[in-house]
Amino acid sequence: MATPDTERAQLRRARTHLDEWTSRARDRAYAEFFEGPSPELTDEELRLLDRIDSDLTRRGGGGLWGTDEYGVVTGEVRGEKRPRVVCTYHPEIPYDGFRGEESLDEATREELNDVLWDYCERVAELLEEELDAFLRTADSETE
Repeated sequence: MATPDTERAQLRRARTHLDEWTSRARDRAYAEFFEGPSPELTDEELRLLDRIDSDLTRRGGGGLWGTDEYGVVTGEVRGEKRPRVVCTYHPEIPYDGFRGEESLDEATREELNDVLWDYCERVAELLEEELDAFLRTADSETE
């Protein structure tokens, strides 16, 4: 087992890789969710998300794509204390509409927000795979 100083150093080093890992994880999750033979959304729904993203960005917000945020934290997972990845910000379609239009109907808004949530959680899972590989490599280097 690593000493607390070693664990902190590993955590700091892992966090320096988070942006790089996030870019790759987003690409993979996007392909899994929105491309291929069984996408989560139709082309029309995906274009709707893109329009909403564009509108939110034009209004000075962060939009939807690329605004999700992740962190490497320490904690206990299934009885094992180890660093893990969590999504700290999930983008959402706001209640107050976009492009000055009335908001989407609530069922559609909730459905799209659920897909965005699941996408972000998949990105976090992929990031955790990167983190685990990094920690295994770091552990093998200290042995």
